[in-house]
Amino acid sequence: MNHIPKGKYRPYPKIDLPDRTWPDNTITKAPIWCSVDLRDGNQALINPMNMEKKLELFTLLLKIGFKEIEVGFPSASKVEFDFLRRLVDDNLIPDDVTIQVLVQAREHLIAKTFEALQGVKKATVHLYNSTSIAQRKIVFSKTQDEILALALEGVDLVKRYEQDHDGEIFLEYSPESFTGTELEFAARICNAVTDRWGINKERKVIINLPSTVEMATPNIYADQIEWMARHLDNREHVIISTHTHNDRGTSVAATELALLAGADRVEGTLLSNGERTGNVDIITLALNMTTQGIESNLDFSDVNAVLDVVERCTEIETHCRHPYVGELVYTAFSGSHQDAINKGLAYQKAKKDEHWEVPYLPIDPEDVGRTYESIIRINSQSGKGGIAYILEKNYGFSLPKAMHPEIGRIVQAVTDERGRELSADEILEIFKNTYFHPKEHISLLNFTLSSDSKTSKCTLSYIHDGKEIVSEGEGNGPIDACKNALMKNYNHEFTLSSYAEHSCGDKSSAKAVAYIEIQSKEIFSCFGVGIDNDITAASVKALFSALNRAFS
Repeated sequence: MNHIPKGKYRPYPKIDLPDRTWPDNTITKAPIWCSVDLRDGNQALINPMNMEKKLELFTLLLKIGFKEIEVGFPSASKVEFDFLRRLVDDNLIPDDVTIQVLVQAREHLIAKTFEALQGVKKATVHLYNSTSIAQRKIVFSKTQDEILALALEGVDLVKRYEQDHDGEIFLEYSPESFTGTELEFAARICNAVTDRWGINKERKVIINLPSTVEMATPNIYADQIEWMARHLDNREHVIISTHTHNDRGTSVAATELALLAGADRVEGTLLSNGERTGNVDIITLALNMTTQGIESNLDFSDVNAVLDVVERCTEIETHCRHPYVGELVYTAFSGSHQDAINKGLAYQKAKKDEHWEVPYLPIDPEDVGRTYESIIRINSQSGKGGIAYILEKNYGFSLPKAMHPEIGRIVQAVTDERGRELSADEILEIFKNTYFHPKEHISLLNFTLSSDSKTSKCTLSYIHDGKEIVSEGEGNGPIDACKNALMKNYNHEFTLSSYAEHSCGDKSSAKAVAYIEIQSKEIFSCFGVGIDNDITAASVKALFSALNRAFS
């Protein structure tokens, strides 16, 4: 067994912020959203997107409602440069959308970036350089002062090229690897950048504080954001932005806590695509807000369409358990879960207010374009409620509650035998074979009924033990009269213990469905089901269905 050497890893130091306020705050509104799918997400792909895929994804981002989109790193490659020019030349950038481009603090890269931005009405130039202890010591061999000088040189270059640009330019600065940077130095370099830019009410600056590498628990990141918010000059003119990665698997939590700590803006991607373990997933963040009654300002009412585009453009499949959008996230296999969901959906439908209250479903699947048919699926772990739910929602058979255990046992025996999940159509086939086509020892041929105010009379024709029998009986209703006619020659004693009926299908072609439960000394309970255009005929068929199931 391998052992990790003692001292190889060190705990992240606690932030000195004893009067932190963020734990008592609440998220009450959506942040400014910025998609970085076309830049951070694209550079993390095995096969980076071509022009057609970039255009398709850009169109999707606009449709979802993003007003800030980082379209790439135009100084890094011809494809990135050509894509931005395509957006400009084909007039594909709406007037209310701000295009963002990433660039390092180097003159030839900034010059190339502004060449690509010609004709863009509103653009954010995202300037960055690494500031962390590890980067300064290991990668660049530079002091704090040298790193700060590099950032200011970049600001001066952006200001110079801004003068010749015919559109509006906004500055975003990222102390890359912020989470590995001393807070005092991070504040010093950010304040120097905003001062050199000339920050004021009309000239706000985005200060992006990325967890380029997620290094500690989410509360530490929140402390860092609140600490920075207190130490940034001209805070009222600074837009604090987050850009979290998912190295520890807590990017969503870190972003939400950062919003509590004062962040104004979120950079992220759809479905968490991005370097290494990915960026924060904006779909999850936005729908988390939706479940809290907060308008996210993004449209995810058709997540299947979003997944279709993103998966095609990135060539990455979405995990089946991905929050809100995975194939199985609205699916219950467990019997107790199925029963609770089934009851919850019925309760939701029956109550007057719209407040969503369904166990195990934090969001209404219909609000994200999913259908209820996918919620409950049947395997060997499934319960009676889930099977009844599928038969009702998919095919209109509203089984009596007392019948649920019986159909549950029947279907579970098949799933155990086949060792896999059953489709809805397979469940319907089992239901029909069991109740409409049981092995027969008694077969209904015909019947006639007549009634007055007190009694019903039935003349019944059937085959039993190979003989055709005709008998008559009276009772207090059609089914009682039919039973009494049958019992004159039938050799199994039984009683009728429950009866239910309903219509099934559209009004113009609806059929009547009847459910009859019988009991006897030979069997505890057994159900039969009948279906016909006429409710009485359906009831008689249900009786014969129950008899054949019980005594064949």
